[in-house]
Amino acid sequence: MTAKLIDGKAFAAELRAWIGTEVAELKAESGVTPGLAVVLVGEDPASAVYVKNKGIQTREAGMASFEHKLAPETSEADLLALVARLNADPAVHGILVQLPLPQQIDEQKVLAAIDPRKDVDGFHVVNVGLLATGGAGLVPCTPLGCIMLLKDQLGDLSGLKAVVVGRSNIVGKPMAQLLLKESCTVTIAHSRTRDLAAECRSADILVAAVGRPEFIRGDWIKPGATVIDVGINRVPADGGKTRLVGDVAFAEAVEVAGAITPVPGGVGPMTIACLLANTLTAARRSVG
Repeated sequence: MTAKLIDGKAFAAELRAWIGTEVAELKAESGVTPGLAVVLVGEDPASAVYVKNKGIQTREAGMASFEHKLAPETSEADLLALVARLNADPAVHGILVQLPLPQQIDEQKVLAAIDPRKDVDGFHVVNVGLLATGGAGLVPCTPLGCIMLLKDQLGDLSGLKAVVVGRSNIVGKPMAQLLLKESCTVTIAHSRTRDLAAECRSADILVAAVGRPEFIRGDWIKPGATVIDVGINRVPADGGKTRLVGDVAFAEAVEVAGAITPVPGGVGPMTIACLLANTLTAARRSVG
């Protein structure tokens, strides 16, 4: 048996097309153009590429893109002042401060300063609380993309056993909350979990978000399970080059799983698409 590949790239393209149609309708009905402001502090190359792609896709969806590139030595006070201006700007519906930030800036202080209604990353404590209590907040983009792919693949998720490997605030914890909301039975596993392989083998849905290349082996996977690989890791390849791999040993897992997201081309493309979806949601809520 070879697992079905879950094509995140194709799904994300469909989602962005749908968002473009919805943006056009919102403009026609209310005169409001959803606006996304992205703030990049410093010169991190991976962040710079990501921010550039966000800008392109924001404009392609018919939204307004506001890009703020700040010097690496920018002070915390200056960044907080910019966030305050963006909070007050009615043309901006979504604010995203690209992480990581330089060490002189307290990330938590900056995230807490963003208006929760414009927090399209879903990291503000208010949105975290709303997710945990079943309220209508903004949901972190990567887990939101994962749940969309799972529902598209499996339909109703209720009653399924889900194991999330990783307990980060960005992916692991919100992923578990979203799976609970879909009535899954959820286990969060992590580096201190006893017999991690056995926990993984119990899962109908296995979500890997540990940031360790090919950490989850094929014999850790229940035959026929659906595997969502959130990891993006660069490892050495032939000729002094590098290649991207996930947190799951793909060549082994594809022989056991029922369906699996590849890396690249699985979860990655969904993250920006869901960022645009959150910006559209925030713009709609701003006009009631």
